[in-house]
Amino acid sequence: MCFCNQHVTHNPSLYKKPFVESFEETPLLVAVLTYMGYGILTIFGYLRDFLRHWGIERCHVAREREEQKDFVPLYQDFENFYTRNLYMRIRDNWNRPICSVPGAKMDLVERVSHDYNWTFKHTGKVVKDVINMGSYNYLGFAENTGACADAAVEATHKYGVGVGSTRCEMGNLDIHEEMEQLVARFLGVESSMAFGMGFATNSMNIPALTGKGCLILSDELNHASLVLGARLSGSTIRVFKHNNMQSLEKLLRDAIVHGQPRTHRPWKKILIVVEGIYSMEGSIVRLPEIIALKKRYKAYLYLDEAHSIGALGPNGRGVVDYFGLDPKDVDIMMGTFTKSFGAAGGYIGGKKELIDYLRRHSHSALYATSMSSPVVQQIITSMRIIMGEDGTTLGADRLRQLSENTTYFRRKLHEMGFIIYGNDDSPVVPLMLYMPAKIGAFGREMLKRNIGTVVVGFPATPIIESRARFCVSAAHTREMLDTPAFVEHFEVPLFPSLEKPALAISQSMESEKRSGGR
Repeated sequence: MCFCNQHVTHNPSLYKKPFVESFEETPLLVAVLTYMGYGILTIFGYLRDFLRHWGIERCHVAREREEQKDFVPLYQDFENFYTRNLYMRIRDNWNRPICSVPGAKMDLVERVSHDYNWTFKHTGKVVKDVINMGSYNYLGFAENTGACADAAVEATHKYGVGVGSTRCEMGNLDIHEEMEQLVARFLGVESSMAFGMGFATNSMNIPALTGKGCLILSDELNHASLVLGARLSGSTIRVFKHNNMQSLEKLLRDAIVHGQPRTHRPWKKILIVVEGIYSMEGSIVRLPEIIALKKRYKAYLYLDEAHSIGALGPNGRGVVDYFGLDPKDVDIMMGTFTKSFGAAGGYIGGKKELIDYLRRHSHSALYATSMSSPVVQQIITSMRIIMGEDGTTLGADRLRQLSENTTYFRRKLHEMGFIIYGNDDSPVVPLMLYMPAKIGAFGREMLKRNIGTVVVGFPATPIIESRARFCVSAAHTREMLDTPAFVEHFEVPLFPSLEKPALAISQSMESEKRSGGR
């Protein structure tokens, strides 16, 4: 028996429409079998390590030399054990070379391994027209034709590719300032600032905003860039349960009542750090409730909209737009250009005083090379299309198509009996696989059917919650999403299901783990 956790709103008056997310508990039998699977893999791993120790089996991974034993170890035992005995068995599912635009379809370089995934060789062949359901191409702007591509080519001819300097020296182009003004207008904030790398937008700016004597309250499923930024800041970090407002409010109350450890002085600053869409769960942040708590307890709010900007809301302006909230209620609005805009880099938006402060204190602003001009132009053109400033309805059409594709894809998976996580409006669709053997099997079987998928397991997910992650795009046609279910091709069910055996494999994709993609 399995139970479905329907996460409903605890304060409905803050929401303009029903907000329901489902996270079905792992069935007991599946959990037991999953632990048994990992147990068997671990036992055989130790057996193979024993054989390697005595030279019976060759060891392919780096190890500490005998004369280095007294030094600080370069390699952690468990990480090495996991890599050589578990990850290597399914390594062929990741890092596949792509040799085309990663749009709705893509071409993959075919490769083979003759030593059980320790090394790969290219066969010289190309796997054509693989349906891409792994890239974060939410609005379909990953393309080499059309207005965005033409504008990027023109910018390259005018400015060149590289800038060769930081923004504060000789690398501040007029299109950089044009882009930042456009981003601020798009977000509905006073000012904004762009950075060349999405990951560094978090990891290098959070330390500029908080420090010793400050408290960061972080969602337990926050991205690695947010976690790293919080740790680098030197602030005290406390973690609340995912999207759990009772857990967050308890931490806020305790922080105000007890203050800092030992001295009990008030915290200099309390910063709540959350994401718009959580990229492994497909869940959407409970922003109305978080803003209410932030105002009640006089805290600050840092919102990471890497996956939600462009993908949510009637105007594509992210989770703030989705809930119909005032952007001024979010103190620091962060997002990336790598997903919905088909470009690279990230941004921070907010009050002018905040952005002026970051321009003087952010390591990412002071020491990083300026964004490349074709990338900047891609952002400008795609954002204007989304805003409708190009004189067409292309942006509105793509937003509508993404919403329709997301609803349709999730509904079809539910009808087929699959266990999927997250919010019905989220284009990130995790489909649960659970057992370790299914991680590799799913990815390989999908590729056989010309479908590129992302498969994810421990340690990127809890050990009994391995999954495939689909990213729906506006570029996907109904025919792509209706790819034949392949029921007749399977002799053994690959997935646990809600009510009926899931003998079908539907639509799928290709890409990375929780720590990547910024």
